Parts: sequence; C-alpha cells; structure tokens
Amino acid sequence: MKKLNILLGIGTLLSLVGICRAENEESRGEDLLSNSGVEIDLGVTNIYQHNLRGGISTHRRAGRYSGSYDLELSANMQKLFGAEGLNFYMLAEGSWPDTTGIDGTSVGSFFGINEDAAGDRAVDVTELWFEQAFLDGTFLLRLGKIDLTGGFECHDCPVAFDSSSYANDETSQFLNGALVNNPTIPFPDNGLGVAFFYEFIDFWYLSAAAEDAQSDIRETGFNTAFHNEDYFFYIFETGVMPQLNSKNGPLQGAYRAGLWYDPQQKSHSDTAKNYRDDVGFYLSCDQLLAKENADPEDNQGLGAFFRYGYANSKKNDIANFLSAGFQYQGLIEHRDDDVFAVGFAHGVFSDRASSTYPEDYESAVELYYNAQLSPWLSITPSLQYIANPGGAKGASDALVLGLRLQMRF
Repeated sequence: MKKLNILLGIGTLLSLVGICRAENEESRGEDLLSNSGVEIDLGVTNIYQHNLRGGISTHRRAGRYSGSYDLELSANMQKLFGAEGLNFYMLAEGSWPDTTGIDGTSVGSFFGINEDAAGDRAVDVTELWFEQAFLDGTFLLRLGKIDLTGGFECHDCPVAFDSSSYANDETSQFLNGALVNNPTIPFPDNGLGVAFFYEFIDFWYLSAAAEDAQSDIRETGFNTAFHNEDYFFYIFETGVMPQLNSKNGPLQGAYRAGLWYDPQQKSHSDTAKNYRDDVGFYLSCDQLLAKENADPEDNQGLGAFFRYGYANSKKNDIANFLSAGFQYQGLIEHRDDDVFAVGFAHGVFSDRASSTYPEDYESAVELYYNAQLSPWLSITPSLQYIANPGGAKGASDALVLGLRLQMRF
C-alpha cells in the first residue's frame, strides 16, 4: 500500500509538472514558469541489481529493486522580485523500499554498489538554500540546507567539493558509491551551512564551506546546528579549469585539490578510543581528451577522471583511496547522446582495523552504457566486479549485474 501511495504521489507530481511545461518541444522556450524565472524538474529512477556470483549470497532477493524520485525547484529572484544576483533552490526527494540495496544481504561491499538506494522515504526536503552572486558573478555565497557534494559550476564544469564531470551522479553515471564521491571524505548529511565560490582569476577558483557535522538529511537541521555540540565540518578547495587546444576546439578540464577538517570524536572500527580533530586531503581531476567535431554544443568525445584521498588511519577505516576511469559519449554511430564509461576504485583499509577488515583493501570495477531512448527517458545496463567485498576474510569476489531506468521531465 505504501509503494502504491508513493507511485500515486509521483503520478501527481508528473501531472503538475506537465501542466507547468509547454505541450511540445518547440514551445518549451516560451514556458510561462521559465519566463517568470521559475523552473521545475522531476526525475524518477528505478534500479534492479542481481549478485551473479561471490559476495554473501546469490539467492537472496531483498534489495534487488530500488527506486527514487527527486523534485527540483529553482527560482531567479531577480526576475521574480528584482533582487539582483539572488537565486533560490529547493530539492525534495523520496525513495523505496525499506532496504538500502543488496549489499547487506548479497554483496557486503564497503563502498556500496547502489548509491541511489536510500531506504523507505516518502518525501524529504534535502536541500533549501539561497545563493547571492557578487562581483559580476565571480563570487557566489550560498546559505541554507546544502549538499556539499553538489558544489558549484564554473565554465560548464562541476567544481567544489570533490566534484567530477564523469563520476558524480548515481542517477545517470556510475552506481558504485566509490565512483560517485571519495569515501575518505566524511561528508555530513545535507544540513545547515554556508559555502562560497570565488573565481579570482579566469579559470582559477577558491571555494570553502562550513556545515553542521551532526546533520540529519531528514531534519531541518536547527536542532543539531544550534542545540547539540558545536561541531561543524569544514572543507576548502582550489582548482584550475584549463582548456587544451585541439583541431576540433578547446578540451575542457578541471583539476581540484582540497582539505577537510572534522572536529567530531571518532576512531577506526577496532578501538573504542576516540580522537578529535580529524584532517585529510583529496584530489579530483577530469579532462576531455578528444572531441568528435568542432560544434561547441556537441559533447561527443572521450574524457577521463582521477580521484585520490587520504585520511588518518587512527580515526578512519579507509586510509587511502584512488579511482580512475574513462567516458565516451557518442561511441556508436547515430547514437550521439549515449554514454559508455568504465571506472576503477581502490580503497586501502586502516592497518589499525585489521580484525574488522582482515583483507587490506576493497576494489571495484564498473562499466555502464547509458542509452538515451528519448529526451526524457534513458536505460542503463551496468556491470560491477567487487574484489574483497567488505574487506572480509574468505569473502569471494562478487559480480553484480544492474539495470537502471531514468525518467526526467
């Protein structure tokens, strides 16, 4: 019954969005809401995964199917109220069923093989913030309930914090958690915070943020931010966004480096002794390597990405991490919007947590093909190979087949 209610709710949201949208592609540019500065977007994701071999079990069905939706509302406050440089954003999300994927019953991965699975949630407002632009848009200040991994965008690149053009979105790119964000960074749940972005020189930026370290994505955040311990998670990032020359035009890249600080008491899994003041650093780079043609609006071509992270082994279970991979858009002729990608992730467990993780590491390889069936519908088969799932002794390597259906309106 609960699933039926969720589906009915999604149907209602689809109807509302349909009313707000123009009736066909040609009229969307003249949509009333867009002209007034308001945009509404709805995405629905359905995922099926099956552990073919290894891991914990290949027979249990719990968690094989998961689904989610996200409803985005953005508003240009200058168009609406004349507030120059001010924008508003809200994101509401829901998901189903009760389980959070097949890791707990079938695979046992530390990284997580389904980053989109979030359990049974009818609707949560997971982001709600205002952003003010200064200095001709080169300085952005964001305040409210924020997602630090969402970051900003500059020169059509996602930047700040730990962003990637090719490995950052579980609804359209990789599903494995280690190929969405760096697991050595202890990002808190979306919560109350402040972030800024400053492009002080063309293609070179600085960004920093502070967010409630005890936040709960399902709550407003006021209780933990102002009534519990004064723990705030801090992160700083700088990066450059060069354009390499090629016969088909500039090849955009982004090279980011960051530091983070978490004051909370924590430790690795093998000890009850806690330590404060955790610090780590990370790198995240991506580069378009080749373009198929000179059309600046055409994204067909080959790109690559790389991540690295370090965390203190006394306070964290993963001490070192790296990932890398490639993406090709338009690999098959006449399938210009399709994307093929392959990624590799490797996390080294803390040597101080050897009883919990007797194996030294967990590694994952994932490949997917995102086939764009229409402007609003895509289907993505994926295959993951997990080596040493969960760092458990005697756990055989797992092979996971998945299928994702994504609708966006």
